[in-house]
Amino acid sequence: MGISRKASAHWEGDLKSGRGTLTTPASGLLDGTRYGFNSRFGDEKGTNPEELIAAAHAGCFTMALSAKLSEAGHPPESLDGSAEVDLSMEGGPSLSAIRLKMKARVPGLDAAKFREIAEDAKQNCPVSRALSAVPVTLEAELLG
Repeated sequence: MGISRKASAHWEGDLKSGRGTLTTPASGLLDGTRYGFNSRFGDEKGTNPEELIAAAHAGCFTMALSAKLSEAGHPPESLDGSAEVDLSMEGGPSLSAIRLKMKARVPGLDAAKFREIAEDAKQNCPVSRALSAVPVTLEAELLG
């Protein structure tokens, strides 16, 4: 049996003027965290699904890269990853692109091998596989 994680959402009202909250009961990190139309499409404080997907993807990819580098005999000194998720409104709302960025310090590894391992991690982390319908690009930089 695999690992299961849970989050819940509560919403009141219509799409544009309604408000919701997100909760992650086990960790408590999201405990009634606000989200709504204006935090998704405007500047209102709160989170949104795309931001949460970006956080999940950045975290998953960074952990996968750490594992793959270590398996290859090159444990990283540091990894700084990020993800940007685009929401397109053409033809109805949909995720249209994800851009992963990585800056890494990995002693004893050349740039070509680093790029190969980073591409493998991008393709095979669980979040990338779950989001396989969305084009994902990677900008990976090996630092001194």
